[in-house]
Amino acid sequence: MSAPRRAVALVALLGALFVLGGAGPVSAHSAVRETTPGEGTVLKSAPKQVTMTFTESVGITDDSLRVLSPENRRVNAGDTEHASGRSDSVRVPLDDGLADGTYTVAWRVVSADSHPISGAFTFSIGKPSETTASVSAEPAVDPASGALYDIARYAAYAAVALLIGAATFVLVCRPDSAEPLRGLVRAGWWVLVASTAALLLIRGPYERGTGPSTLLDPELIENTLTSRPGWALLARLALLAGAAVFLVRLGRGAAAETEIPERESPEKESPEKEQVRPKPVVVAVGGVLAVGLAVTWAAAEHASAGIQVPLAMTSSVLHLLAMAVWLGGLAALLTTLHRSEALLPAASVARFSRLAFASVAVLVLTGVYQSWRGLGSWDAVFDTSYGRILVAKVCAVVLLLAAAGFSRRWTGRLTVAEEPLRVPVLETVGARAGGGADSGPGAGSSSGDTGESASAAAGDGSEEKPENESEPTSAPGARRGALRRSVLAEVVVGVVVLVITTVLTGTQPGRAEIETAAAEETAAAGQRTASTTLIPFDVGTPGGHGKVQIVLEPGRVGENTVEAVIIGPDGGIATVPEIRLSFTLASQKIGPIDAGLTNKGGYWGTSSLNLPIPGTWTMKVTVRTSDIDQVSETRRVKILR
Repeated sequence: MSAPRRAVALVALLGALFVLGGAGPVSAHSAVRETTPGEGTVLKSAPKQVTMTFTESVGITDDSLRVLSPENRRVNAGDTEHASGRSDSVRVPLDDGLADGTYTVAWRVVSADSHPISGAFTFSIGKPSETTASVSAEPAVDPASGALYDIARYAAYAAVALLIGAATFVLVCRPDSAEPLRGLVRAGWWVLVASTAALLLIRGPYERGTGPSTLLDPELIENTLTSRPGWALLARLALLAGAAVFLVRLGRGAAAETEIPERESPEKESPEKEQVRPKPVVVAVGGVLAVGLAVTWAAAEHASAGIQVPLAMTSSVLHLLAMAVWLGGLAALLTTLHRSEALLPAASVARFSRLAFASVAVLVLTGVYQSWRGLGSWDAVFDTSYGRILVAKVCAVVLLLAAAGFSRRWTGRLTVAEEPLRVPVLETVGARAGGGADSGPGAGSSSGDTGESASAAAGDGSEEKPENESEPTSAPGARRGALRRSVLAEVVVGVVVLVITTVLTGTQPGRAEIETAAAEETAAAGQRTASTTLIPFDVGTPGGHGKVQIVLEPGRVGENTVEAVIIGPDGGIATVPEIRLSFTLASQKIGPIDAGLTNKGGYWGTSSLNLPIPGTWTMKVTVRTSDIDQVSETRRVKILR
């Protein structure tokens, strides 16, 4: 397989595995910390505005917050804006003179790590109403747009690793010929350009939750180009244009250097080909372009928000560069080792071994910091999804380091095997003259012993030469084969690490998850006074349908009061022979706990329902309308501490 085809195959493999690793739904890093009014609260008077606070900064549009009345009418008095200049808090003013009833707040924002999130909550004025606004439970991201966005995003990660890694391999490791890597660098550049352009178009539908049919919507494109992720993508394209000029000039320089030895005569050619070090200005320009490309990722993702932003962005840039140099360099090393036309010098392999060791050291240091920043405490290691995925990544990295250790061992043996062995050549004075005389007995007799000695020496040399030459041909060849296999193992395990990393970047950090849960419990404990659930039912008989409204007060651990009211087909209060209510917490194997409702004359209720622990309970209500007709419905209700 030619080098370009091999390069394309590597890009396709990395991209496919990225997509497979990140094909699941994304759990964005930002989460709701607090809402005012609180979820499920019953207010005595109408609020002037609705405010939401998130765990990190969020991006908004004019209609990020939509407040709907019980009749499904918008009651926003203005556009959504950030509250008091805070990027993590948003608010929207409300109309004056809001009537009593239950209001629904539907919200949609973009978290700092560029993932859109959405949801809804309710609050009531005066008392809960019988009807509420209907809000569709659609996902925050359209599935088709999300799949296209993931493909482009992960292809960009794979491409930047190939581009930076292969270019660094050429500049630092200095192989005899860079020809096998031209296709790898070219493929990385083109894939990165194409994926970046695709991200610019897909970004709008991805944020708004619309399908791919709106890719060319001018309004969405304008919103993308004026957002921080859009600026980062435009900067990436500009840097790639500069990288193209840099790579072309670098390729011409390498071609000019390879032409010089061909003009020299074989007599003047040294046994060891001198490798020219790249000029400092070339290394500096390449380094600036690589750092700039890495910054376009850090500026648009999670490192740009949260705690210690400058340090986090620096760590993110170094982490991405170290990953690209190591794994992209492995792809370059593997491509070069499989080129049978020219063997890779052991010195080049040794240089990459040192480069890979430095990259691993940077990865470990930045990885430890990013793990601490994402977790925040030891409890989050095993109690959160982020922590468990991080443990899996650490295990994979340990395997990768083991494979790298084998590669370093074979690199050391290969370097020792190819050390030049200089043997002094013994030459007999006058042997050429004696051997060339073809007359005269004196000459013949005088050179007889010497000629015999020379013949014996030549004979001994001819017998030992194949044996001596077998070592530099067979042993290094075997060592090169072992090195190829160990490098291939590194590439395979490295791809697994990248897949796990992809899943990790789409998971809410443990620190944010724990903070959000604590904030929800604290806010609810101070604000929520009751939980109201409206459940439709239909027993299948004439007039045997309606709704049952269940009010659970206060909706927290301990004793609760329950009131269940039947609302008939005409919207009025109705009576039934029996209502049964039970609660089950399957995750803790608790229940069913019978509420023990009794007829209170117009409604069914109890004041002694005891729920022992917090969690999301399954509430089952059974409504009996006659001696033989009844129906059961279930709903999930959250019980707070």
